[in-house]
Amino acid sequence: MELEFFKYHGAGNDFIILDNRTNAFPKKNRKEVVSTLCKRHFGIGSDGLILIQEDDDFDFYMEFYNPDGSQSFCGNGSRCAVMFAFHMGMVGKDCTFNSIHGRNTARVVNENAIELSMFDVSNMELTEEYHFIDTGSPHYNLYVENIDNVDLLPLARSIRYNDRFAQVGTNVNIIDVISDADIRVRTYERGVENETLACGTGVTACAISQLLKNKKESGVINVLTKGGNLSVEVGEVKSSQARDIKLTGPAKFVFKGEVNV
Repeated sequence: MELEFFKYHGAGNDFIILDNRTNAFPKKNRKEVVSTLCKRHFGIGSDGLILIQEDDDFDFYMEFYNPDGSQSFCGNGSRCAVMFAFHMGMVGKDCTFNSIHGRNTARVVNENAIELSMFDVSNMELTEEYHFIDTGSPHYNLYVENIDNVDLLPLARSIRYNDRFAQVGTNVNIIDVISDADIRVRTYERGVENETLACGTGVTACAISQLLKNKKESGVINVLTKGGNLSVEVGEVKSSQARDIKLTGPAKFVFKGEVNV
């Protein structure tokens, strides 16, 4: 069976998107099908796959899959899903969609960018060594100096596969401070099991860490990733929670095609 697919990226985090409102995407062996399509050099290649589904209460349902076939929430993927829905005429400049973690709102800022309202955060573990913050996906944050010189893969994998996280996994971010309001971030993503050019939930977690580090109760943090710049606005930050969070960044169409599944 041939299905039309669309390729989008958000700050270099790239995704395969399919309009699955007719439920044409195979349910049998879905995990294996997703994994095959996401494989670089052998499939289309991507950091994840998104199915746009019908939803009775919202504009659409975003079903996100990591390259290993597992499901999770994805900030950059959400922005790309909204831009896709906008391009397809499914939504206007403002929309509300559903996902594995519930309701999200979003706004088309311009032809290249989406503002996404993120979930309120209450699962935070803050120590002098690290911050563990769940922004829809779990993130383990470490501050470093000279971020480009850090050998991220062995460092991140020693955390992701340790006794605590081996079963369910965690994403790992390293943060290098430029100024109070500007940071650089590199991310190792579970499910991809490698470094990616950007991660929306990771950028959000790192922005919260930076505000907490500077004892700010709210603020905007600009985040530079390998894939581009993103901005995180947090309306309220405390040691136990963060609320009214908005992630703004690029969401761009790359190409479309057909694939046999």
